[in-house]
Amino acid sequence: MIRRPETPPLLDDRQIEALRMVAVSRRAVLSAGAAAIATALLPGTVRSQGAVIDITRARTDPLPIAIPDFAGAQPFGAQIAQVITANLARSALFRPVERRAFITQGAEATPRFADWRAIGAQALVTGRVEQQGERLRVEFRLWDVLPGLQIQGTAYTTTAANWRRIAHICSDAIYERLLGEKGYFDTRIVYVAESGPRDRRVKRLAIMDQDSENHRFLTDGSWLALTPRFHPSVNQVAFMSYRRNEPRVYLLEIDTGRETLLGNFPGMTFAPRFSPDGNSVLLSAIRGGDANIYSVDLNTRRERQLTFGPSLDVSPCYSPDGQQIVFNSDRGGNQQLYVMNADGSNVRRISFGQGRYATPVWSPRGDLIAFTRMAGNTFAIGVMRPDGSGERILTEGFQMEGPTFAPNGRVLAFFRETPARDARGSGFSSRLASIDITGFNERAIPTPIDGSDPAWSPLLP
Repeated sequence: MIRRPETPPLLDDRQIEALRMVAVSRRAVLSAGAAAIATALLPGTVRSQGAVIDITRARTDPLPIAIPDFAGAQPFGAQIAQVITANLARSALFRPVERRAFITQGAEATPRFADWRAIGAQALVTGRVEQQGERLRVEFRLWDVLPGLQIQGTAYTTTAANWRRIAHICSDAIYERLLGEKGYFDTRIVYVAESGPRDRRVKRLAIMDQDSENHRFLTDGSWLALTPRFHPSVNQVAFMSYRRNEPRVYLLEIDTGRETLLGNFPGMTFAPRFSPDGNSVLLSAIRGGDANIYSVDLNTRRERQLTFGPSLDVSPCYSPDGQQIVFNSDRGGNQQLYVMNADGSNVRRISFGQGRYATPVWSPRGDLIAFTRMAGNTFAIGVMRPDGSGERILTEGFQMEGPTFAPNGRVLAFFRETPARDARGSGFSSRLASIDITGFNERAIPTPIDGSDPAWSPLLP
């Protein structure tokens, strides 16, 4: 267990008073006065007044930030600093300053800001780790280098085994304090791990931290496992299994590994997705040659049919407020995206571009729907607004699909395949990747073996 931030922060009364006085002084000298301060506090802008990043732009210059090793108990101090550095660098919104450029190591109670300004740092992270037996106390401070202000001071206590989580939590705190929106570092990714020849792939579920650490398999590969999706509580996954060659939706408790059948419904059930409140599961079921969408109450296990007709309605996903559902269907002649109310009423088509559309997923922020588009021999990952306007392709290639949003809605994970060189599947691979919703910063997400169909968790509780 991790104790969340101690309160009050690490400032003593004298420091708070000094900070208040400095803040008043800076406010007074800002040329735009109150308007400039209000702008700095809007979501999407850096709250620090030493630099401003408008992260709503298509591309922005990363903020130079210095992260020296935390003082105190080692190797924890150095390891925590390294994880924070790697997290912020991967976001491409921060540019960690090279350590070899450091003039000082940041162990002072009050940083020598001139030294950090001299190497171009605009933000500075310092910290200290104290170990007492198996317990760690980790404190960190975030400084705005240009005016020389502490803008965050927080301490956590936990077991030594949780040092990586502390690093992720600190990363999220820095991200939120400087960018004005929640981070996504203290999260996990569940995905389908693949191995073996292409015509006899073993597909099992695996889970890891968002930075690929703490990897472990959740199923043993005895049966094909597909489409894992997180419960909002993060402790449970819904997925499709071919256990005993009967394709059904199962629930898996992550901590215990216990699997339970969602329900003994007729026909093939697949493509599960939890409701935002975690009380029900959307899924598709094939009955009589048609695939329709159903909602299953997790308390009663009773199903309610939401779509009807001779078409294939699949891949349902709730809007974050639970009021609407996006799905793909061939009801219009080819595979397109549709949105309907949560009770199945008011179905309307939202995709009208060239090609077929599939695997829609609603952003946690509610402002975008991500999708896979197939046109000719090219696959693409894109986003559009929930009314279908503003379609943008983020990346395209041989074959890619399965977008999933990070909990802050800023980054997408998906999987990308490479073509086989021969009929035996030589050269084929399937790997996870991530990309910013602006279409920049595409990166590989390392996994021990091939992977597909990722699902990004909410922030861990």
